[in-house]
Amino acid sequence: MLWVPAVFALALVVLPVVGLLVRSDLSRFPGLITTSSSLHALRLSLITAGLSTVACVLLGVPLAVVLARSRLRGIRVLRAVVLLPLVLPPVVGGLALLYLLGRKGFLGYLITVVTGEQVPFTTAAVVSAQSCVAMPFLVVSLEGALRGSGDRYERVAATLGARPWTVFRRVTLPLLIPALGSGVVLSFARALGEFGATITFAGSLEDVTRTLPLEVYTQAEVDTDSAVALALLLIVVAILVIALARPKALEGVRA
Repeated sequence: MLWVPAVFALALVVLPVVGLLVRSDLSRFPGLITTSSSLHALRLSLITAGLSTVACVLLGVPLAVVLARSRLRGIRVLRAVVLLPLVLPPVVGGLALLYLLGRKGFLGYLITVVTGEQVPFTTAAVVSAQSCVAMPFLVVSLEGALRGSGDRYERVAATLGARPWTVFRRVTLPLLIPALGSGVVLSFARALGEFGATITFAGSLEDVTRTLPLEVYTQAEVDTDSAVALALLLIVVAILVIALARPKALEGVRA
């Protein structure tokens, strides 16, 4: 009985990709994905997604530990705020970043006064937008793992005289390794496919902010065949990332 809904669920995921394959002109595929603009967009996407993932790890790991272990009042409200990018349209996040870091934003104004530089419509804006929408995926993975494992090992280490930083480094982090692998994959994949927040906050400037999803959108208005080819390229890259990274995460889970 489970096969029937499972087949329908699989069809919802697979058939749109099949539709792209049917629509594409495979004979022109190599030429369409190796144009200068396409290669620049792919390179920018991989670089910014990588930087965003690093930012998610550096900031998201401590945040996940705080959310999982803190007993402060209001932690549920904080958790809800952190998870907002999962439910809000990405364009809302981009708009929020624009009014925070833009020329008229209170933080953006300070950055401009101090450094003379602006964040919006730069590569840094792309990384910021991608990090904003991708971080909750990492936090959710890590917080779930911490709650599932409990805090008994950390309490034992604390009773033996270990300092908080030692407990975090020698006990908490090893517990996070399996979930960290899957969280990093999810964050990178989400950053790689980010569109709404990026175009709102960073715009679509070739070689500066035009990532591969934005290049697909741009080409869809002028050359449908090129847009379809780039969409397939994005799908292939995402599949390769997940296929290469996911087994390592699963190995950590089995261990």
